[in-house]
Amino acid sequence: MYGDRERVERMERSKTGEAGSSDLSGVEEHARRDAPANPVGVPASAVRAMTTFSAADQEKQRGVRRMKLTATGLLLFVALVYVLAKWAQNSGAGAVAGYVAAAAEAGMVGALADWFAVTALFRHPLGIPIPHTAIIPTKKDQLGVSLGEFVGENFLSEDVVRQRLRAVGIGSRLGAWLAEPEHADRVTAELSAALRGALTVMRDSDVQAVVGEAITRRADAQEIGPGIGKMLEKVVADGGHKRVVDLVVSRAHDWLVLHDEQVMDAVQGGAPGWTPRFVDKRVGERVYKELLRFVTEMRDMPSHPARGALDRFLTDFASDLQSDTETRARVERLKGEVLGRGEVQDLIASAWTAVRSMIVSAAEDERSELRLRVRASLLSLGARMAIEPKLQSKVDTWVEGAAVYVVTTYRKEITSLITDTVASWDAEHTTRKIEAHIGRDLQFIRINGTVVGSLAGLLIYTVSRALGA
Repeated sequence: MYGDRERVERMERSKTGEAGSSDLSGVEEHARRDAPANPVGVPASAVRAMTTFSAADQEKQRGVRRMKLTATGLLLFVALVYVLAKWAQNSGAGAVAGYVAAAAEAGMVGALADWFAVTALFRHPLGIPIPHTAIIPTKKDQLGVSLGEFVGENFLSEDVVRQRLRAVGIGSRLGAWLAEPEHADRVTAELSAALRGALTVMRDSDVQAVVGEAITRRADAQEIGPGIGKMLEKVVADGGHKRVVDLVVSRAHDWLVLHDEQVMDAVQGGAPGWTPRFVDKRVGERVYKELLRFVTEMRDMPSHPARGALDRFLTDFASDLQSDTETRARVERLKGEVLGRGEVQDLIASAWTAVRSMIVSAAEDERSELRLRVRASLLSLGARMAIEPKLQSKVDTWVEGAAVYVVTTYRKEITSLITDTVASWDAEHTTRKIEAHIGRDLQFIRINGTVVGSLAGLLIYTVSRALGA
């Protein structure tokens, strides 16, 4: 009981201006300690914003106090004028005193009525629990629900969202913005940073396992023989293999020229032991010369019979890969053996590391081909969007559809953020903070009520006197 009474006394002193900055800090400490727990989904910053008083809030609260004193002083002034005017009227001062008394009396009524109305928003007038007073602290949650429903019905409807976005013209504005080189550079840099971040977060082992499994499963599920056969058939028909043959024959010729003695020694080493050495040497020289002549002729003669034989072999092999069951089965068995080797699996797994390193390096280098192409694509896209109505319409339609989907699908979640946030605020502290923000303007209602009431009273008294006369 003592703690509650102390807290009430301290809060009353802060409201009437008697409490200093230390008392205000104490009230804030109570508000923070008594504030409800942060509900799920409500940002902590939103709760802190309504449970703490900033320096700006304190300055606004001092302004409210000054305006309260001004409005109350005006009420006391018209009350004093009323007393003096009635005394003068009773003392025979004349008809003027009656007019002044009527104006002052109506001013008091207007001031008291508006004081009651303004006070009833934030607390019970004079501490009396009159019905329909202290509206903000007692109806805070209902106000939050009403505010959420109002926002949902008037700001999150499909028609409103589409109309607003269509009026903005996002497609043309975005196009004009992207068409500027500095903006394209900025977007490229942001995309590069996002790409680097994503690749850094991803675990290499997980990606390698996924890539290896995907490649192996895809290779196992699809027969490769017919595909290789079709590709080989097209290569042979187009003569694409001839460059490979030229390269192999040319390298073979050069190798034979540089390794003549090794070739002849190999031939002599394979001869029977009973043959004379000079015969073995002659045979080795003869075999080497014939082999060199064959390779030279094959290199220099595009129409060499060996080349034709190779063409026919490749053509037949391409056909067998597509139609011969045994050949296709042998290729599949070879594929399975190759994929099953550990070296191949390691190669597949390490491919991700190489690709990731390449992409990260390209994303970090401002002059890399990747970033230059992305920048050029953004500039081209921006230029097209800025002048092509059809493309602008597509972008606007996509943005409108995405926004409408979000607001229609998550409207309840969006409005519940407002409702839950208001519900999480401490009623007493929220009332004080709202009063600090709008109370100064509300005090003008009291002043206006005093002035308007006085004028209305004077007018009524004048009309009554005129009709009575």
